[in-house]
Amino acid sequence: MKKSSAEMVVGIFVLIGIVCVGYLTIQLGKMELIGGNYYHLQAKFESVSGLKTGAQVEIAGVQVGQVDAINLDVDQMVALVDLKIRKGIELTDDTIASVKTAGLIGDKYIKISPGGSDEVLKPGGMIMETESAIDLEELISKYVFGGIK
Repeated sequence: MKKSSAEMVVGIFVLIGIVCVGYLTIQLGKMELIGGNYYHLQAKFESVSGLKTGAQVEIAGVQVGQVDAINLDVDQMVALVDLKIRKGIELTDDTIASVKTAGLIGDKYIKISPGGSDEVLKPGGMIMETESAIDLEELISKYVFGGIK
């Protein structure tokens, strides 16, 4: 009787350990189970050169979400960016999304400039006003070869 009781205690201890490791894996990996605390928006850009999936989405320098996916809209030949925005952050229909660079040669991120409209974007909505990334190589080549006047 004592042997099976000790085996039961060890089994419960191992099971609790496995549950704890699973929980920590999900938390540290920032995985989401069943939706999470985000809603999705989309934005179309002429160019998202250097932007990657998982890049930050910021308002006033504070991270409020991340880039979920980047695809090509083959009808209009523009980049379609899916954004995950934290629930509780309401964006209006005149919000501006810009692709910016952190530092001189840092990572790209999306900067959101809130608008003043009263109409709030619903989950799955489209940010209509966007500004693409500045291509430094293109600017330098225009300057070097006399394209800037």
